[in-house]
Amino acid sequence: MGLGEGGFKLQPFMMLLVLLLFGTMAQAEGIQIKSFSLSAVDHHYEMSVNSEIVLNATLEQALEKGIVLYFVTKFSLVDSRWYWLNDEVVRGKLKIGLRYYALTRQYHLNFPELSQSFNTLNEALQALGQLRKYSLTVKSDLKQDIEYIASLRIWLDLTRMPKPFQVEALGSSEWNLSSDRLEWRMKLPTPEQPFQLKGR
Repeated sequence: MGLGEGGFKLQPFMMLLVLLLFGTMAQAEGIQIKSFSLSAVDHHYEMSVNSEIVLNATLEQALEKGIVLYFVTKFSLVDSRWYWLNDEVVRGKLKIGLRYYALTRQYHLNFPELSQSFNTLNEALQALGQLRKYSLTVKSDLKQDIEYIASLRIWLDLTRMPKPFQVEALGSSEWNLSSDRLEWRMKLPTPEQPFQLKGR
């Protein structure tokens, strides 16, 4: 009876351990936004995003084959009074390419204005997830007393990949890499007080 009781007592613990392990595995790959900030600087606005990006085995193999993976970070502000028109008043959309060069055994990040090299994939992904002081495009007159609806999302852009890989990616969760779409209401930041948001 002693062994039976001991075994019975361990079962809930073992089930909890298995659930935790599966939960950790499920969160091991993907894109998670950790934080976001919006600052008013010299009559324009700059955003900074801190995210964690982890590739699965399929995407790592694609890199090793020389396929460039393009990641898109998109932020927008919409006047809440005209939200149903989906008319953006502020927009920021940045595309960054991640590529592996087998000859030099290095990973490269191609930004719109510069390129960086890294010795390991983890280093490249860490840099990819750190977006600092990216200038946003203001498309309409902005007012401090108006509430805006903000949205932010990061995803792997499959449309920039070679056609054979696009066909393979259709309907496959292995190629679907995206953060949750964060959405919130906010007023514009001031130079003295930037806006900050912690990811969910």
